[in-house]
Amino acid sequence: MEPIITTTDLRKSFRSKRGPVEAVRGVSIVVGRGEIFGFLGPNGAGKTTTLRMLTTLLPIDSGSATVAGLDVGRAPKEVRARIGYVSQLGGADELATGRENLVLQGRLYGDSLATVTARAERLMAALDLTDFADRKVRTYSGGQRRRLDIAMGIVHEPEVLFLDEPSTGLDPQNRANLWVQIEALRARGTTVFLTTHYLEEADVLCDRLVIMDHGEIVAEGTPRDLKREVAGDAVVIVVHGGHEAAQRAGRILEREPSVREATVEDDVLRLYVEDGGTALPILLRLLDAERIELRTINLSEPTLDDVFLRQTGRSLRDGGPAGTEAAA
Repeated sequence: MEPIITTTDLRKSFRSKRGPVEAVRGVSIVVGRGEIFGFLGPNGAGKTTTLRMLTTLLPIDSGSATVAGLDVGRAPKEVRARIGYVSQLGGADELATGRENLVLQGRLYGDSLATVTARAERLMAALDLTDFADRKVRTYSGGQRRRLDIAMGIVHEPEVLFLDEPSTGLDPQNRANLWVQIEALRARGTTVFLTTHYLEEADVLCDRLVIMDHGEIVAEGTPRDLKREVAGDAVVIVVHGGHEAAQRAGRILEREPSVREATVEDDVLRLYVEDGGTALPILLRLLDAERIELRTINLSEPTLDDVFLRQTGRSLRDGGPAGTEAAA
């Protein structure tokens, strides 16, 4: 696949009262043309900082990056002409209508009024904006605003669209609708680069992704391939008695031959077993014999959270609070 984004040993630091903070530490990626490529990780992992460097909004400390065949550091103006960017906060003028926002955005990129007007009409139809296109943006719902943000990001027909936490603040229905629109962009040939802390969003949307933590890439691949690296089934057990009881349960169960890995976080014991259906009754009998009370037990196939846990030793909580990375 033809590469459209490449980075080599990309780095960025910020000053703080406690000294330099390394927000991005040696990120190297290759994104193919026409892919939906994701950066998954918790807030503060370095996702947004990396995206801002790629979109020319932050200078690169060291390393290199190219977008759409152009060096980001040497040709920032030319890069900006070829990309679209949708931030977490959006950029629409709330006192203007959706249509006015789209036309203005297109005109700012130098296209003629006739070209922009026709393109705006097509986008409004494609993103289900037509019915309220002439209402002021301040009257829009969260889902309507997010679709308008995306329309503004692609009204000039960029080669690459950068989306920073695109579904933050949306309810499940609007989030699902947004995913459909993002997949439609890919179908039309647009490369989509998105950051997210939602596990399901990365799993559903991304052709490939990297998992970031503390400014570094800890895993990379397709969602399916990453989950295959965590062999077997996942068993998640929540016990009564808190962390100490969970640790005790872990020491007992990790001796069982079918258990490949066991980790404890607070009162949660997470196991990886060869065959969940066969192992589960055995695990329950062992815990019952030791009089360890369970609150819940869940059996599932490995998830991207299991991948993150295996790489970092802690869980990436799905649906946690989102926000701009303070230093990363």
